[in-house]
Amino acid sequence: MRYRRAFQPGGSFFFTVVTAHRRPVLASATAVDLLRDAFRAVRQQRPFDIDAIVILPDHLHCIWTLPDGDADFMTRWRLIKTWFSKRSDLKPIWQQRYWEHVLRDERDFAKHVDYIHYNPVKHGLVSKVMDWPHSSFHRYVALGWCAADWGGDGVDVAGVGRE
Repeated sequence: MRYRRAFQPGGSFFFTVVTAHRRPVLASATAVDLLRDAFRAVRQQRPFDIDAIVILPDHLHCIWTLPDGDADFMTRWRLIKTWFSKRSDLKPIWQQRYWEHVLRDERDFAKHVDYIHYNPVKHGLVSKVMDWPHSSFHRYVALGWCAADWGGDGVDVAGVGRE
């Protein structure tokens, strides 16, 4: 069966990227910093916006918006994974594939941002969204887009995301 990726130049996409065998490769601050460096290096060559992100020990979720006329997230992911892998002692690091979803409208975008930010609570890693350090949630709070106590009463993430 031939797998077909979504194609929407200048679109916004939700991604789930998982480590090989669900190992907690991203559990240390050093690994998270290395991943951030990989994103920075690739974004210098092939720009894109990171609208939301959360990095958990064995997977990450993020939303990217690509430049107008550009739909090539595949090369960007290959470069990020390769950059990180070449600088890490652990092998293999990543599952071969990843999951993407084209965000259809503002409501879909917002639901996926909520899913991303609530994910550490969903997985039982923290009891409050604000307590997870590797999340764009802190940027959203600083910009006034979310209250620091957001998600305290739970968040309906049914039917959103993938892991």
